Amino acid sequence: MSSPSLVFRLHALQRMVERRIRETDVWYVLNLGKTIEIYPDDQPYPSRLVLGWLESRPIHIVVADDQASQEIIIVTVYEPDPERWEADFETRKPR
Repeated sequence: MSSPSLVFRLHALQRMVERRIRETDVWYVLNLGKTIEIYPDDQPYPSRLVLGWLESRPIHIVVADDQASQEIIIVTVYEPDPERWEADFETRKPR
């Protein structure tokens, strides 16, 4: 069985350029990061939020998993806002 391929949405590519996050950084976070939230009801595919660290820089990646075509779709990539996340960047702060 082959490993899934990455598919980058235009939005994700635009945000990566703006935020100076490379494709290799995305691979790194997906391989070594941690899924911190799961959204099973998202359409057209279930999605999840992955946290990873590029040295001391936290990175969140929203990915959708298309099991049928074995694709991981990169929806967006960003550095989480410390005003909205606890210091571990895994837990949302209460509103």
